[in-house]
Amino acid sequence: MRLRNITGSREYIAQNPFVIHDIDKHKGSFARDIFGNEAPVRIEIGMGKGRFIHTLAEMNADINYVGIEKYSSVLLRAIQKQEENELLNLKFIRMDAEYICDVFDKGEVDRIYLNFSDPWPKDRHAKRRLPSGAFLERYHRILKSGGIVEFKTDNRALFDFALEELKDSDFDLMECTFDLHSDASMMEDNIMTEYEERFSSAGNPICKYIIVNRQG
Repeated sequence: MRLRNITGSREYIAQNPFVIHDIDKHKGSFARDIFGNEAPVRIEIGMGKGRFIHTLAEMNADINYVGIEKYSSVLLRAIQKQEENELLNLKFIRMDAEYICDVFDKGEVDRIYLNFSDPWPKDRHAKRRLPSGAFLERYHRILKSGGIVEFKTDNRALFDFALEELKDSDFDLMECTFDLHSDASMMEDNIMTEYEERFSSAGNPICKYIIVNRQG
């Protein structure tokens, strides 16, 4: 769900120091160029208002986090969280996820999070779905060998589609649940997103899988 357009959001983002602007110049040396270290890089694609990734970054100061969001009005909310509580290991990129292979080099990413992604329900839009085979190929290219993708959704049709797409991919299924909040082991380190809190409180079961990249 997209927030209404906020006047001036694009201009504000274009000048904000928490946003990476020259995204095509750091491929292959992202952690060193952006964060000044060699720590692992983990990304959330479609981060929304940033609650999930901000919480992760706050809990894990030794890991670099990058939140990717294509909608300026949504990204603005995540930036506001950073301004209230600045974390040195968190940066943002405003872009369409289709171009992530232009930003990150082979094996440069440690983990990818997909939370409550747009289901793109029409069949002709299947390749736009973030857990689609087309996107799995991109993730395979930028993830290290053994790198992880974590996907959560309340949309059962999208989750069934995502599981089907794994069959011809370069990923192996590690863990899977159709009711996350009833799975004690998978809930141990779970961080709730805004949507997850809303949907689960309404009684909607949350689906989640964790998959591993066979080779970087």
